[in-house]
Amino acid sequence: MAHQTEFLIDRMNEEKAKAKAATLVRVRALHERAARSWEKLANRAIAADKLRAAEEKRKAKMRAEAEAKRETELADA
Repeated sequence: MAHQTEFLIDRMNEEKAKAKAATLVRVRALHERAARSWEKLANRAIAADKLRAAEEKRKAKMRAEAEAKRETELADA
């Protein structure tokens, strides 16, 4: 999902640049609002990426523990 996060951050930065370059107040406000929306989406994507990574790590640990338990059971048998 890193590509999605990068895409969202790129769109946010584009909107910030457009807002900075805008000479009309309403156009600037429009781009600033769009930049805030892209930023919210990017923050959600970053949080989701972190949760996904933590869940993958947790599952890998559980698989390793289950494998170790199976090996000790086979060794005792």
